[in-house]
Amino acid sequence: MVTDKIATLGRARVAVTLAFVAHGLLAAAWVARIPQIKEHLGLSEGSMGVALLGAPIGVVIAVRFAGRIVACWGSRATTIAAGIVCAGSLVPLGLAWNIGALTCSLLLMGASLGLMDVAMNAQGVAVERGYGRPLMSGLHGSYSIGTLVAALIGSGAAQADVPVPLHLTAAAVVLVALLAIGCRDLLDRSADTIPEPHGDASEVPPSRSATPALASRALSRWLLIMLGVIGLCSFVGEGAMADWSAIYLREDLDTGPGVAGLGYVGCAVAMTIGRLAGDRIVARFGPVPVLRTGSLIAALGLGLGLVAGHPLAAVCGFTLFGLGVAVVAPVTFSAAGNVPGVPAAVGISRVTGVGYLGLLGGPPVIGFIAQGVGLTWALAVPVGLVGLIVLLAPATATAAAVPSAAPSEPAATTES
Repeated sequence: MVTDKIATLGRARVAVTLAFVAHGLLAAAWVARIPQIKEHLGLSEGSMGVALLGAPIGVVIAVRFAGRIVACWGSRATTIAAGIVCAGSLVPLGLAWNIGALTCSLLLMGASLGLMDVAMNAQGVAVERGYGRPLMSGLHGSYSIGTLVAALIGSGAAQADVPVPLHLTAAAVVLVALLAIGCRDLLDRSADTIPEPHGDASEVPPSRSATPALASRALSRWLLIMLGVIGLCSFVGEGAMADWSAIYLREDLDTGPGVAGLGYVGCAVAMTIGRLAGDRIVARFGPVPVLRTGSLIAALGLGLGLVAGHPLAAVCGFTLFGLGVAVVAPVTFSAAGNVPGVPAAVGISRVTGVGYLGLLGGPPVIGFIAQGVGLTWALAVPVGLVGLIVLLAPATATAAAVPSAAPSEPAATTES
């Protein structure tokens, strides 16, 4: 029985890792082609900002119902279905002929990305709970690997003048196959419910023996709000790196199309490294010091890079920003999935509803600001927002405990 459980969890860990990789590929598949799409459609910064509003609107709609959808379908089916729909949205995105078509494509992409995000993070929390030790940072590192691969492919396709429709259609086909085949071993619906502890009170893990005050609905709601704001502060910058770094390097600093994509590549590389090492770092130093130090690195790095006004400095600034915010998302989602008295999918959906708006809603706002004061000043907005994480970081220490597994469970296995 124990051996079967270990094998099931092992397969589920591989499957959820592939889901995170696919999510990163989906989110970043088109970012290096944004300058070409903008140029092809003849859009200004303000018009591009309007088009980019489609994605956050889709997220708001999806996240509003994500908890109910996961409760009805289960996180496994929701992850796969939403991912396949998102992959399909790349085709009309590449074929967009005007701002309306672009906005509608981004609306579909945002909705499916948001729904998949909630479902796969609920799966991640369930697998992490089964192992009894932190895994979320590594899973989000897999997401970053996906964004890095997509950014590199996109930059190469742009440099080689591969048509945008051909590039995005090919990406859609590959991603549908990856999701349909690679995610079959996700945990079934029974894993979406937090199991009740057995035995006497002394045997209940610390994260389950919450005080009445901590378990109260009002305090749980307050924790989720603070976690959502932390996510928003970080994700505004992540969205800016994805949607505006290439335009900033191409148009403000006059670089070539291949070099323009390196800003996001640098951010993705640093974020990947930070997240792959994040579980061990957070376990050693705790989430609060790590988040505070990282936010300072992100603010100083991006701020100095923008002030320098040189392509190399800008790429370095984007890279340091990615390193600084690397563990914010995994720590925040793990905390949301373990808030006392709140089902994992519900907690994650509420935090995602606030945080993901920053990822997809921040870029349009930055576009509107850039229309008035220039893109350099607009990109200073994330610098200020990540500074707020210094004040809000203690919320992650309150709720981010991972329950301990029994010695016979996978927590005792060697970490891969």
